[in-house]
Amino acid sequence: MNRKENFTAGFIRENPVFGLYLGCCSTLAITTSLNNAIGMGISVIIVLILSNVIISLMRKIIPDEIRIPVYIVVIAALVKSIELLVKAYAPSIDSALGLFLPLIVVNCIILGRAEAFASKNGVLDSALDGLGMGLGYTCALIVMSLIRQILATGLINFTNPFTNQLIFEVRLIPESFTISMFGSPTGAFLTFAVLAAALTAYKNAQAAKAAKKEAK
Repeated sequence: MNRKENFTAGFIRENPVFGLYLGCCSTLAITTSLNNAIGMGISVIIVLILSNVIISLMRKIIPDEIRIPVYIVVIAALVKSIELLVKAYAPSIDSALGLFLPLIVVNCIILGRAEAFASKNGVLDSALDGLGMGLGYTCALIVMSLIRQILATGLINFTNPFTNQLIFEVRLIPESFTISMFGSPTGAFLTFAVLAAALTAYKNAQAAKAAKKEAK
């Protein structure tokens, strides 16, 4: 796999949420608004890139027997740093994400990429893997949050996470036609299931098309 394929894998082929089904708990819980999705997505991108780079640099000196605890310590230190920065400079994001921000430590995506990729590859490739997977995760959050927010409230809005000032707000569905269920856990599971099924159908169609070309 070349670097371009490695970077783009997280968008569709190995999308962490809809393809690999990693990090689903936080995805289902925080995708009630665009603000939450972007805040969590940026946090995960930063932690993924930095943890992949650090673990790649340390991979030859970490004893195999204790590699998982070492990975967790590195990830926990990074997450705590991000959490303190968010508390200091974006308190609205901190209050919205609640416990899910510190729980990035046990997010399967981050530990999974450390074990499956960063521990076996160089720094640049590991950084690209972290960025690609992080962007794929963030795109999944944004898509889910847009669908849920529009259907539940009829609105798309975004506020400045540093000042809590409204940047834009657009109503797409009249209030009387909204479906409040999509703001609840039931709506989260339903949205997730539809998007995961759609991505699987797309990948199956692409695989069938590739198989037909090879047969010819």
